[in-house]
Amino acid sequence: MAVSLWKSLLQTTKSRLFLQRGVSLYNGAHGFEEEEIKEKLQQFGGGSINLSKEDNGIGVLTLNNPKLMNAFTGTMMLELQERVTELENWKDGKGLIIHGAENTFCSGSDLNAVRAMSSPQDGMNMCMFMQNTLTRLKRLPLISVALVQGKALGGGAEFTTACDFRLMTPGSEIRFVHKQMGLVPGWGGAARLVQIVGSGAALKLLSGALKVDPERAVHLGLAEETLPSSDENRSLEEAQAWLNQYTKAPAEVIQAVKKVVTAGRELQLEAALQAEKDIFGTVWGGPANLQALAQSTKHK
Repeated sequence: MAVSLWKSLLQTTKSRLFLQRGVSLYNGAHGFEEEEIKEKLQQFGGGSINLSKEDNGIGVLTLNNPKLMNAFTGTMMLELQERVTELENWKDGKGLIIHGAENTFCSGSDLNAVRAMSSPQDGMNMCMFMQNTLTRLKRLPLISVALVQGKALGGGAEFTTACDFRLMTPGSEIRFVHKQMGLVPGWGGAARLVQIVGSGAALKLLSGALKVDPERAVHLGLAEETLPSSDENRSLEEAQAWLNQYTKAPAEVIQAVKKVVTAGRELQLEAALQAEKDIFGTVWGGPANLQALAQSTKHK
């Protein structure tokens, strides 16, 4: 009886923690020195992470460092964390499109920062910092899409896996080049890649540092489809149109849908069921539910 009660309490705790905003994977108990790594990242400036939020509930996050193929500088990593916090608190948000400036996605980390933080402890702290941020990005109550224009290399390839979906433009590519740097993914990209394409395909992509073009990405299930245009502005419009078909509902409903799917993916069954129950309670009898009942829209 005591064991059963303990398991039930543990599952309830997990489901409640999961629903909290801004919960990170790592803290001081894991040896994560967040303030120390923030101070070091602040020393490597350049580029920006820009966020625009539209009235229709769709946000556009732009990785903006075109001189370095939108590689992440230290300050960009810090700005990404700030933008994720902002998105976690966007009550009217439904969806998010992430793309790179000037028609290329992202080439990973700025090598200047990488060279300066080459100690094992600095590497581990940066790894934990980015895993925290990208896990929170993945868990956002928004339907997220990585719009891959040009190249998504290394950490850029990892970044695409932190989105719910990936759309690619003609001539674009995703490539996990970590092996060529004597590394493995450290921003959570390997674990997420296995979830997306399976362990066999993930092993091939990582060990071969294989170039994945749009056709192959769709075949593997890594991308949803190839958009018609390779023009930067037009492909962004096409991505917005693609996303709009999944965001035609009030924000509280879309966010609830994303939350129950995330719970099903990340929690054990009992905890996921409890989370689903709690999320269900936030929309049952709500404005959208009552309006639908009044209009009898279920079977239309």
